[in-house]
Amino acid sequence: MLKKIIFTFFMAGFVVTGHSQELQARVTVLANRVSTQVDKKIFNTLQTSIYDFLNNRKWTTDAYLPNEKIDCSFFLNIDQELGSNIYRATLTIQAARPVYNSTYSSPLINFQDDNVVFRYQEFQPLEFNENRIQGNDPVAANLTAILAYYVNIILGLDYDAFALRAGDVYFKKALNIVNNAPEGRDVAGWKPFDGMRNRYWLAENLNNNRFALIHDALYTYYRKGMDAFYEDEKTGRLEILNGLNYLNTVQTDNPNSMFMQVFFQGKSNELVKVFSKANTDLKIRARELLLKLDISNSGVYKDLK
Repeated sequence: MLKKIIFTFFMAGFVVTGHSQELQARVTVLANRVSTQVDKKIFNTLQTSIYDFLNNRKWTTDAYLPNEKIDCSFFLNIDQELGSNIYRATLTIQAARPVYNSTYSSPLINFQDDNVVFRYQEFQPLEFNENRIQGNDPVAANLTAILAYYVNIILGLDYDAFALRAGDVYFKKALNIVNNAPEGRDVAGWKPFDGMRNRYWLAENLNNNRFALIHDALYTYYRKGMDAFYEDEKTGRLEILNGLNYLNTVQTDNPNSMFMQVFFQGKSNELVKVFSKANTDLKIRARELLLKLDISNSGVYKDLK
């Protein structure tokens, strides 16, 4: 609710009641790699069903204005049919948060999940019950469990970006999905032994007190940093640097954590623009931090000379 009050104050100066849904999600289902023997119109139906599932379901108890909806996209690329209407796919999730008094939106998440296996028959309803996640068909339930998981991750990140620790309830919901996740042949990504970059580890990082500074970093980076740019660029840059310092502490205490990869994915160009006009001292400090925290984009940060 704090997030909603803050955002409504920014955008309108007053609060209205209502029950508008939270997401403005774009959905794409691509199945070019699937056998030509499969009737491809099933994937058009699936795309519509996922769109309705994401956009027409109420995910929080807060009232959202149309201009408050979270801009996000879900791209499901189906790689192969495993048999019996079971498919293997990758899911790319992207979401952004508007920056106060600007037309710019700052990335919240840009992540590709390579462990999506599910059963789907045309016109099969997409159902999700957070109290009974596995359902009667765990492999069929895996798709909605994954979608609901990432919705809660997006909500948690968005709320955290407006008010400190405001996203906790949604990160806990994501962890609940992990703890009660569907199980079945080829279903993966929910367990700690399924790799170091999966749904389990992201939810674990966001709920573990050892990573508490993640939430300070999110709030400082977005609310105190990005939102300050319109009125005071210098203050905005300093707060964004403070947010990076929080993440540096997290990285020092917990090397190679899942969250660090998620946070920096898709953010390098934004960070270069933020610090490109900084004074020399601040630019050097930012460059040193970014080269340490986001090694995969080190070539981009070298432009901060």
